Amino acid sequence: MCGIAGCNRNDRALAERMAEAIRHRGPDQCGTYCAEGVSLAHRRLSIIDLSEQGRQPMANEDGALQLVFNGEIYNFRELRDRLTARGHVFRSHTDSEVLLHAYEEYGKDAVLHLRGMFAFALWDGRRRELFLARDRIGIKPLYYYAANGAFVFASEIKAILQDPTVPRELNPQALYDYLGFEFVPAPDTMFRHIRKLPAGHRMTVANGQAQPEPYWDLSFRDAASRPRSVEDAAEQLRERLDEAVASHLVSDVPLGVFLSGGLDSSAIVAMMRRHISGPLRTFSVGYPDKSFSELDYAKQVADTFETEHHVLMLDAISPDDVETALWHLDEPMTDLSSIPLLLACRQARQHITVCLSGEGGDESFAGYDRFKASRINRAWAWLPRFLREGLILPLAGRLPDRPKKKDPLNMLKRLAEGAALPADGRHLRWQYFSNARQDRELFRADFRAELNMDPFRRVRDYADACDADDEINREIYLDTRFMMTDSVLMKVDKMSMAHSLEIRVPLLDHPLVEFAASLPGDWKLKGLRTKHVFREALKGILPENIVNRGKQGYSLPVKHLLRDQLKETMLTLLNESPLVRETTNQACVQRLIREHLAARHNHNHVLWGLMNLALWHRRFIAQSAEIQS
Repeated sequence: MCGIAGCNRNDRALAERMAEAIRHRGPDQCGTYCAEGVSLAHRRLSIIDLSEQGRQPMANEDGALQLVFNGEIYNFRELRDRLTARGHVFRSHTDSEVLLHAYEEYGKDAVLHLRGMFAFALWDGRRRELFLARDRIGIKPLYYYAANGAFVFASEIKAILQDPTVPRELNPQALYDYLGFEFVPAPDTMFRHIRKLPAGHRMTVANGQAQPEPYWDLSFRDAASRPRSVEDAAEQLRERLDEAVASHLVSDVPLGVFLSGGLDSSAIVAMMRRHISGPLRTFSVGYPDKSFSELDYAKQVADTFETEHHVLMLDAISPDDVETALWHLDEPMTDLSSIPLLLACRQARQHITVCLSGEGGDESFAGYDRFKASRINRAWAWLPRFLREGLILPLAGRLPDRPKKKDPLNMLKRLAEGAALPADGRHLRWQYFSNARQDRELFRADFRAELNMDPFRRVRDYADACDADDEINREIYLDTRFMMTDSVLMKVDKMSMAHSLEIRVPLLDHPLVEFAASLPGDWKLKGLRTKHVFREALKGILPENIVNRGKQGYSLPVKHLLRDQLKETMLTLLNESPLVRETTNQACVQRLIREHLAARHNHNHVLWGLMNLALWHRRFIAQSAEIQS
C-alpha cells in the first residue's frame, strides 16, 4: 500500500513536495522520477517483497515505462506465471513489476487482467502518454486536476494542492450535494477544479488532454453462473468467500482483522481462522453507551475462534480527533464512523501492518435498513395520500428525539421523512438527510441561485445505467456504484493510511461481487430479512445469534457528543465560520442548534455536516495546506 502523485511536466521540486504531503501513506521509502513531460512521486508502505527491488517509481528493462502504483494485486502470482510463459523476465517478487509486464503484454487492457485494489499511473515514454487507472470497485482513491494543458494527480488532494498553480476554490454544487448525502459524489470534489477518477475507469493523458473512460461496470445478467436455488447459492457463496479471504492473506508483514461483532467481520474472522493456525489478532471499538456498542458480540466471536482480541473503548472524542480526521479525508464526509475508525487504526498499527475488514457485504447482499425501508414503502404507498402526507408525516415530524439509536419511534420518523422525498431517489431517500423545505430555510437565496437543487439527478443517471431486472438488485447497484465508493471506501482508505495501515476488503473482491450480482434480489432480501443468502451460507460456521442478528453499524454517538463534549466546538465553528455565514441563513442554523441542544429534535446530521464544512474551509481554503506531521 502506498501513495502516488505526479504531473505532466518536469518539476522535481513539486514531485518531492507532493511525496512529502502523503508521507503517512508510505513511510518506508520515497522515490521520484522526472523527465521531459512527466514527474512521478511515490511513497512506499512495504507489504510484499520488502527488499529494495520493490522501490518505485519502477521501470521496465529499457526504462521506457515508469510506474507508480498504490494497492495490491491478489492474482499477481498467477499473472506472473502467465507472463513468464510468454517470455517476460522478472527481477523482483512484487505485484508492481507484474503490472509493468502486463502493460507491455496487454496495453491498456492490462486492467482487465487484474484482481485487486489499485490506483496507478504509468508513463509510456515511447507514446509520450500518461496512463492512469482505478480498480473496479473504487477501493483505492485517485484525484486529478486538468486545466489549460496542465495535469496533476495524487492519491490525496492535499498532495495536488502542493502545486501553487492549482486554484483553491469551493465547489458550491458539491457543498449542496454533500449536506444531503453526507459525502461528495464522484466525479466532483469539494474543490471546484479537482476531480475524482471514478471507480472502474482508466484515463490517458496526452498533449495536455485527459480522457477518462469506463472499463468495467457491475452487471446482473450473468445467468450462466446463477445457481438453481438458495441452497446451491449458499454453498457456492461459502466456497467463494473462503477463496476471497484466502487470496487477501498474501503478505510479508503481520496482519489482523477488524471485528465489530456484526455478520460481515465475523464471517471474515471465521474464514481467516481456516487458513491461519497461529495467532490471529482481532480489533474492536466500544462505547459506554450500550446502544452504540457491539463488544459483547465481538468477544463471543473472538472466543469462538480463539483470537488475540484487542478492545479500544471510546469514552471521549476530542476536537483534535475531529480535525485530524478531516485533514486526512481531504474533503468533508460525515460518516459517523470516521473518527472511531481513525482511532482503531492507530491502535491496530501498533501490532500489525495489514488489517482485513468487512466492508461491502451490506452493499452486495442488501444489508442496510434502507433496503427494508424501501420494501416497507411499497406498502406505505398504498395508503391514501391525505393520510400519508396530511396526517402521518406531520405527526412524525413532531416526535421528539429519543435517546436510543434504534428506538422504534425514531425509525418511524425517519421512514416517514424518507418516504416524503421524491420517488426517483429510490431507496437512497433514506440515506438523504435534507429536503426541499430545509434547503430553502438553510441556504441563502444568493447561494441557492448557483445550484442545481435536484438532489437525485445523479441517482437517476446511475439507475439508468443498471441492467438489473428486479428492484432489489437495482438498489444494490446504486449502493455499490453511487454510495459506497465515495463514502464508505474513501473513509476506510483515508483513516487507515493516516496511520500507515493497509486495510483489505475481501467482500469486495470483484469475482465475489459479480457472483452476488448474479443472484436474484429476493434471495438477498427475503421479506424483511436482510442478507438472506449470506446468512444461509454462514449457518454452522458462525454462532447462530451472530448469523441472525440485525445491522447495528460501526458508528459514533454524535447527537449526544454535540450536546456534551463537542458542544462548545460546534458553537464556535458554526458561529465563526465565514463559509457557514456566506452560504447559510444564520437564523435557521441557530434554530437547529437550539432544538438539538434541547433534545426536542435530532439535527446531528446537518449540524455535524456544517461543522465539518467549517473545519474543511478553515484548513484547506482559509489557511494554506502546509504539510501536517
